[in-house]
Amino acid sequence: MTTRVPVNPDLLGWALERAGVSADALVGRFPKLREWLSGELAPTLKQLEAFAAATHTAIGLLFLPQPPDEPLPIPDFRTLPEARLSRPSASLLDTIYLCQQRQAWYRDHLYLYGAQPLDFVGSVSVADEVPEVAARITRAIGFDLAERRQLPNWSEALRRLIALIEDTGVLVMVSGVVGSNTHRPLRVEEFRGFALADALAPLIFINGKDSKAAQMFTLAHELAHLWLGESGISDVQAATRPDEATERWCNAVAAELLVPLETLREVYQPDQALQAEMQRLARWFKVSTLVIVRRLFDLGVLDEEMLWHTYREELERVKALTKTEGGGGDFYNSLGVRVSKRFASAVVGSTLEGQTAFTDAFRMLGIKKSATFYEEARRLGLHG
Repeated sequence: MTTRVPVNPDLLGWALERAGVSADALVGRFPKLREWLSGELAPTLKQLEAFAAATHTAIGLLFLPQPPDEPLPIPDFRTLPEARLSRPSASLLDTIYLCQQRQAWYRDHLYLYGAQPLDFVGSVSVADEVPEVAARITRAIGFDLAERRQLPNWSEALRRLIALIEDTGVLVMVSGVVGSNTHRPLRVEEFRGFALADALAPLIFINGKDSKAAQMFTLAHELAHLWLGESGISDVQAATRPDEATERWCNAVAAELLVPLETLREVYQPDQALQAEMQRLARWFKVSTLVIVRRLFDLGVLDEEMLWHTYREELERVKALTKTEGGGGDFYNSLGVRVSKRFASAVVGSTLEGQTAFTDAFRMLGIKKSATFYEEARRLGLHG
């Protein structure tokens, strides 16, 4: 006789919605799924375990009397209605939880070595003048226009910006999937990035599914959040002017950090065709044209209607270019990007010293094989 497990059908529907999976997508694996959802039939324990795995749900949650409320564990600064009104996906929640676990480990690691708090975290407020805050951030990370102009393109500028931010003590993680699971992509429509403010171990996570052009602005935006000392999740774009005061201020700081308005005023050539001038300015400041569009609006060159028209056109052009660039890349190089090179170095070093268990290191780094771990150690210069 088959033993079936009584489960509230609402919980099964909740698990599907939370995972962003339709019943149609899973009915091949679970032929009786529609009967489970209607309450006509209950699954067996083995079937329920498989369903929990397929929907990335802790099986214990499926034994609750009703679907649990799972609020975001950090302040929600997202502005798009579809993001704010929908339940946080399992992929988003798991990504935040994973980053919080990494941050907690790194904070404890720093305590062990007597690290001092970073004085820039929480050093400003939204009442402070945007140009002054942007200048302070520029001085702190050491990324001025003179250095930027020596770089070949804005993609290299983004890579350099990440490295300099990490040098200040901030963990920067860029990934388009949950952990290292390529079957669990993150949705740009849900979020573009978040910041986890902490005096010792501040962390920025950037949704790698977004275009690299957009990632640069998100990175600068989340950096402003850390200077405020405020954690939060965002979905802003360079062209948006959010109603929420903190997001509007962080957007303004990000724009000023990447393209100082006074410098733009000096180098802007009004007699040039708009598209050509956008491309020239993007090369001059080593930023994407998406940021230039926003700053030309701030300069008064574009009105609001023209801002959005030009931004959308440029966004489509950038997306088309991104598709032709291809994907892939070296796994070990991407590992340093996904989990932060600073974090990877700390975890690998601590593990080799015997202070961190290999199982914990594998989980936090998202790797499964010892060979992969030792290869990463070699690349980081921590193992012969």
